[in-house]
Amino acid sequence: MSEREAEALVVVQTALAKTPVVQAARLMSFFGEHSAGWVLLGVAGALVDRRRRPEWTVAAASVVAAHATSIVVKRVVRRKRPHHAEVQVLAGTPSQLSFPSSHATSTTAAAIAYGALTNQPLVPLLVPPMMVSRLVLGVHYPTDVLAGAVLGAAVARGVRRVVWGRR
Repeated sequence: MSEREAEALVVVQTALAKTPVVQAARLMSFFGEHSAGWVLLGVAGALVDRRRRPEWTVAAASVVAAHATSIVVKRVVRRKRPHHAEVQVLAGTPSQLSFPSSHATSTTAAAIAYGALTNQPLVPLLVPPMMVSRLVLGVHYPTDVLAGAVLGAAVARGVRRVVWGRR
């Protein structure tokens, strides 16, 4: 870990790691674990919006694809999670691998895919809070969440382009 990234985590945690913020970050972590919350939202959209069921199905599939891609990248890069005396780890994780953040990846993919379906600007509403939550919990470096967001955007747009073309 670079010393600058450790310092950034300490700054974020010092400023934000108060009980209500940590509780909210843990809820977000639970919701985003294995992209399950985002996938369930896509399934709900497909069940409720029958007219656009194929679009919702593709959107949910893009979230799954983004999550799977992040797992593959994690296993190739093999960057370990933060481990520094001043960084508090405030949540459990399914692995010790850190780069990229799968939560940031799947959240960004969901925000792009579901935002396109609902005509809502979901990226600025969903992505920054999820990225910050991973830092507050001390489970990712800043570059992990940034890379995750970029990866999620690329996969969501790529899936949409492969399935629907330029539409």
